[in-house]
Amino acid sequence: MKMKKSMFALTALALFSVHSWPVAAADVSKLGDELTATGAEKAGSKDGQIPAFEGQAKPVGSWTYGKPRKDHWKYKDEKPLFVIDASNVDKYADKLTPGQIETLKHVPGYTMPVYPTHRDCGVPEDVAQNTKDGASKSAIGSNGWSLEDAVLPGVPFPVPQNGIQALWNFLVRYQGAGTVYPDILTYLSPRTGSTQSIEYHSEALGYFPWGAKGQHSPKESGGLQSGQYYVYSSPAALAGQGTMARNYFGKDADTFYYFTGQRRVRRLPAYTYDAPMIGYENEYTIDSTGVFNGLPDRFDWKLVGKKEIYIPYNVFAMQNATAKLSDVTGPHFVNPAFRRYELHRVWELVGTVKQGMRHSTPKKVIYLDEDSWIAALGDDYDAQGKIWKAKENYITPQWDLGACNLNAFIQNDLINGRYILDMTIIGTGKDFKNIQDAKSDRRLTEGFFTGESLQAVSSQ
Repeated sequence: MKMKKSMFALTALALFSVHSWPVAAADVSKLGDELTATGAEKAGSKDGQIPAFEGQAKPVGSWTYGKPRKDHWKYKDEKPLFVIDASNVDKYADKLTPGQIETLKHVPGYTMPVYPTHRDCGVPEDVAQNTKDGASKSAIGSNGWSLEDAVLPGVPFPVPQNGIQALWNFLVRYQGAGTVYPDILTYLSPRTGSTQSIEYHSEALGYFPWGAKGQHSPKESGGLQSGQYYVYSSPAALAGQGTMARNYFGKDADTFYYFTGQRRVRRLPAYTYDAPMIGYENEYTIDSTGVFNGLPDRFDWKLVGKKEIYIPYNVFAMQNATAKLSDVTGPHFVNPAFRRYELHRVWELVGTVKQGMRHSTPKKVIYLDEDSWIAALGDDYDAQGKIWKAKENYITPQWDLGACNLNAFIQNDLINGRYILDMTIIGTGKDFKNIQDAKSDRRLTEGFFTGESLQAVSSQ
């Protein structure tokens, strides 16, 4: 991270403290009353298109791990209300993002099926209580961007006062203690004029030490925000290669990569921010995953306010491990039969690259779902101010989590026409698993996510 050693920078830095931007006691008292436990408006919209908050969706019947998740959703048989396409996009433009509008107008045949809205994303009771307990205690660090204090797992800033607070609500959304993917798929569509796509399969593991039951602080576990591990099984050029990363609340990540040709692990200190992911033909950067991933320190974040937008929601079709990938992926976009959009209220958040910093997409606009705090949509702009990438997270209730999370991510490159489908189990035949008790998987410990561990695992 760069720092300008000037009197202006030092003066500006002094204006921040861990006590900045306090949440009013009156706002905290609204949690669970006018507001949901995590800060959303309980009431629906005046025109009735957005209903009142329903509470966290629960599976219908007896769902157990391995059973199709959609079969246990009570609205599984719904049909679209209407479809947005290039011919009627202007009619709905006030409820679309610029990225969605550009995609509809410039990607031939692209459509958005719109379904009834269901506000069924909540959190477990202990997470709700932690949110209320921590609402007046959570604090941003003296650097103006790190998460200094919070009661986790919970929403640190249910009534955000500014952009960085709202962004941290997404970055520490409740995900349990960990997530295990026996086989996770990433799909890269063909180049223009080609029919050759690339499928990436890997085993993946995410660890969130602060997500365990109880009350935890960002200062615990050496400030570890998450541990990430994955190893590729395909394509052949990447098979056996893998990554181990330690991401922190207030400092740069420690990232290690195993190269099969060298049969050794290397530390990659620059494998972060907008660095291109290895093996993705310069189409995918580290911080693009899931709309935004990593430290927020290179941008100034402005909280614009709330809007009503059609966002991906209740997309159980993306949790179908037995679906054929060929049925889901088309040459220019993902089959709309596997996409679902609903009208929800979102927080609009604008990130502008800081003076003295650099980034390949110097402006980012993120739309946070008010109920789950998940970044539902993101528009990335290039240096000329044009929309480059339109990104979507697919928000869905997860029965083994007791909350919603994203279960697929799509990035549409509006300049070269390629798209990425990531973080999905489509076509793998294997379901993912949310872990609430870290003891159930011996790898979910701070000690597993090290370079030495990656070397040991990769050498087996």
